[in-house]
Amino acid sequence: MRRTTTRLADGRELIYFDRREDADRSAADTRELPPRPPASELRHDPVLDEWVAVAGHRQGRTFLPPADQCPLCPSAPGRATEIPSPDYDVAVFENRFPSFGGHAGAHEDPGGLSEARAGAGRCEVVCFTSAHDSSFAALSPDQVELVLAAWADRTAELSRLPGVEQVFCFENRGAEIGITLAHPHGQIYAYPYVTPRTRRMLASAARHRERTGGDLFADVLAAERKAGVRVVAENEHWTAFVPAAARWPFEVHVYPNRRVPDLTALDAGERASFGPLYTGVLRRLDGLFGVAMPYVAAWHQAPVRQGRDLAYLHLQLFSIRRAAEKLKYLAGSESAMGAFVNDVLPEEAARQLRTSGDF
Repeated sequence: MRRTTTRLADGRELIYFDRREDADRSAADTRELPPRPPASELRHDPVLDEWVAVAGHRQGRTFLPPADQCPLCPSAPGRATEIPSPDYDVAVFENRFPSFGGHAGAHEDPGGLSEARAGAGRCEVVCFTSAHDSSFAALSPDQVELVLAAWADRTAELSRLPGVEQVFCFENRGAEIGITLAHPHGQIYAYPYVTPRTRRMLASAARHRERTGGDLFADVLAAERKAGVRVVAENEHWTAFVPAAARWPFEVHVYPNRRVPDLTALDAGERASFGPLYTGVLRRLDGLFGVAMPYVAAWHQAPVRQGRDLAYLHLQLFSIRRAAEKLKYLAGSESAMGAFVNDVLPEEAARQLRTSGDF
C-alpha cells in the first residue's frame, strides 16, 4: 500500500491510499474555496450528561447533487472536485463541513446549567472507490482490505490528536437514512469525548466482568455461535449474527472471533477475510426485497484513553427497512423514551438473511 498526503486549496488534508506504488498523486487543487468554517460548539446537557454539537455551518453543506456534479468523484477537465486526481483507489480528506474541528472560534456561555466549549476534534470523509455508481457490497476483497487499511491508519493518526477521546468509522447508505451524497463513502468522527453509547456499553462490560469474571462481548459472541439460530455468516476469523434483542428490523453485528480493541490491532488474516464475509452480508440485505437497502454501518472501537481492556472491536449494521415498501420510523417510544419496539423477530430476520440471494 502507498500512502500519499497533500493539501486541498483551503488547507484541508487529503490522503490517498493506493495499491500501486507508482500512483501519481501530484495533481493540485485549483479551486478557489472560501475560508474554513469556525469550530462547532459543544453544549453539555446536564439532565442526560451528554454533549451536543452545534454546527450551524453544516446547514450549507452540499445536498444530493446530480451525478455530474458529485464532489467525491475524481476531478476531470473543467470539473474540479474534492479529489484533484483523475482517478483514485481510496481517498480520505477533512470534511469541508465538519461537525467537530475547524478553526477555533469564540462562543458565548449559554447560561443556565449548560456548559459550553469549542467543538475540538476532526471529521473526515472516506471515499471507498472512484466509481460513482458502485457500492461497498460491490467492492473486491482487495479493495475492502485497502479501505480497512485506511480506517486503521486514520484511527491511529486521529487517536494521537490532542483532545481526541474516541474515533468512530461509519457509513450511511441510502436516501432513506439521510445521506447527502450518493457516491460510495463513509465518514470518521474523532470525538473530543467518549460517546454516550460507548460509555453505556463499557459500563455493562464492567458490571459483567465484576459479576462473572468474563468478557461481555466474548461471552455474547460465544453464546450466539453456540446457539447458531441467529448466525448469518461466519468464517475462520469473523462471525456475523443478528443480536437476540435486535432493535432494528434487520440488524447484524459482525465480530472478529479474536478480541481486539480497535481496527489497528487486526492481523493480516483478519483483514483479508473480512471483505468476503461482510460484502456477502450486504448483498444479502440488498437481496431481501430486491432494492438497495438503506443502512448504517458503525464500527465500535475502544476509546483512546479509557475502557480499552473492556472494549471489543465489532461492527453494528442495521437497516430501517422492515418490508419492501415500509420503513421503520422512530416515533414516540423510540425517539422520546429510547425504548425500542422491533417489528421483526430476530430469529426470522436471521433466517431471511441466510436464504437471501447468493453469498
